Amino acid sequence: MKTLFVKTQDVARNWYVVDAEGMILGKLATKVATLLRGKHKPEFAPNQEIGDYVIVINADKVRVTGNKPMQKMYYHHSGYPGALRSRSFEQMMGHKPTYPVEHAIRGMLPKNRLGRKLFTNVKVYAGPDHPHAAQQPEVLSIP
Repeated sequence: MKTLFVKTQDVARNWYVVDAEGMILGKLATKVATLLRGKHKPEFAPNQEIGDYVIVINADKVRVTGNKPMQKMYYHHSGYPGALRSRSFEQMMGHKPTYPVEHAIRGMLPKNRLGRKLFTNVKVYAGPDHPHAAQQPEVLSIP
């Protein structure tokens, strides 16, 4: 059987809207990362960008289970000695509610230039409104 190579410009790329309200953070991120990579398509190739565009709305209403709201930490270091900063999930949702969703999705993409390019295909919004109505995105329900 021959390997199928598809040109990136020949692939049909759809736009999807995912409502994150009440969803668990990890389950949302895995589904979005799969759509971004294009693993749901039969012409998937790990070295090509053939995935879809994803719009995540209501990112401020995503949830985590157990004690993670207090115990899950996000770290940032400026590079200077003693400059490690940390925030819990609760604090981060109050400060920048889209960050936990973006961070989880970015962590599930490849750690190379393809992964950085794929991350530009996801748009995360804290509220229910988004400016991408012209792309006519399909509503995708994740169980």
